[in-house]
Amino acid sequence: MTASEISSRPFDAVLCDLDNVIRFYDLTPLAELERAVGVTEGITARVAYAPEVDLPLLLGKITEEEWVDSIASALSDKVPQAQARELAVALADAPFRADDVVVALLRRLRGHMPVVLVTNATLELERDLEAMGLADLADHVVSSARVGVAKPDREIYEIAAERAGVAAHRCLFVDDLLKNVEAATALGMTGVHYQGPGDLQKVLGFLPGS
Repeated sequence: MTASEISSRPFDAVLCDLDNVIRFYDLTPLAELERAVGVTEGITARVAYAPEVDLPLLLGKITEEEWVDSIASALSDKVPQAQARELAVALADAPFRADDVVVALLRRLRGHMPVVLVTNATLELERDLEAMGLADLADHVVSSARVGVAKPDREIYEIAAERAGVAAHRCLFVDDLLKNVEAATALGMTGVHYQGPGDLQKVLGFLPGS
């Protein structure tokens, strides 16, 4: 970018969520299993992502295996223990993929400014990024399980901006959860409530060739 292009751009770093922006899970096998054992479709995820079950995992305080045990325990009043564990494992092992359009946008963006992944994730995040071929997607990765604080706590946004080397008010923050976007904008960041690739393409229209 030229000096004039740099001075006119609306932000100097992009802080981007991972799940439901870049990575998407296929829960079809889990839904089929839920129907087979006679529980309401989606109940496993609701149990698994309840704060009392999920937050210890996202803060790096328990392993994924311990999380599976917690899910199975919470489901054991609905189905026999063996089936409860089967449901928990099906969720934990759900296949996932990366959105090629968003990946391409972020790779292009890295040629112009820092990109930082900011994600409520597990201790397995690095393995998962490697599996998707995304270990080099961002300049930095701020994982809740590694830093011990999760979105929407302001500290994780401050850590991400510091890693980017950019003041908070010069950061763009992208997330599919409105509460996380609102926490970022409260710190002066530009926020994008992500619902599809078009949301990202729109705010990156200043890039050369857009």
